[in-house]
Amino acid sequence: MELLTVTDDTVEQFSPNIPELMWSTGPISYEYHFGTRGLFDAVVLGSWRHRGSLFGFDAATVAVEDGQLMGVEIGMKGSEYKKRQAALGPVWQQLIADGDIDPDDIPGVLQRSDHASWLNPFVHADTYYVHALAVKPEFRGKRVGYHLIDGAIKRAEEQGYKRFQLDVLSDNPAVEFYRAVGLELLAETRAPKPTEFGVPPEYRMGMNL
Repeated sequence: MELLTVTDDTVEQFSPNIPELMWSTGPISYEYHFGTRGLFDAVVLGSWRHRGSLFGFDAATVAVEDGQLMGVEIGMKGSEYKKRQAALGPVWQQLIADGDIDPDDIPGVLQRSDHASWLNPFVHADTYYVHALAVKPEFRGKRVGYHLIDGAIKRAEEQGYKRFQLDVLSDNPAVEFYRAVGLELLAETRAPKPTEFGVPPEYRMGMNL
C-alpha cells in the first residue's frame, strides 16, 4: 500500500469511488444537508473535480494498492475551510448549466446547511483540519485508515501546524479509532433542527502537534 497525492492526471482514476466514500462518513448528516443521494453525489463529484473546493482533489491523499483505491483523506489548512466552502458556488453553477441538478433544490440545501453549520466549531489557521477520511468496506480492518491519518499528522507536523483536528458524528464507530491514534474530545456540539431530523451531536476531536 502507498499513499499518493491526487493530481490533474489521476483525478478521474479515483472519481467513481469518491461520492460513496464521502457519503459513508456521515450518511444521516448528508441526507439532512442535501435531501437526496443523487444531489449529494452530483455536488461531491463536481467538487472533487474542482480545484480549491470543499471536496477538491487537490486536498486529497489516497491509499492505493496495485492501482486500486483503498481509502482517501481530504485535509486542509484551517483557514481554507470557509474558502473551500465558498468555492462550491461555481460547482453548483456548472451543475445547473449542465442540467445535472435542479436549481429549485438549492434554497433548501443552503437553509439546511446553515442550520447544520452550528455543528462545526471554528477552525483556527494554525490547524490542519481533516474534512473527510474514509476507507472502502472491503479494505477495513487492514490499517488503511491508520496509515492515512498517520500520514496526515506527519505532514501537518512537517508543515509547521500547531494543531490537528477533525469533526466526527458522535455515533460514528470511528470515534474510538480516533481516540486510539491519540486524538481527544475537544467539544460536543448540537444544533436543534438537524437534531430533530435525527442528526446526532458532532464531536470536534484533535491533538496539539
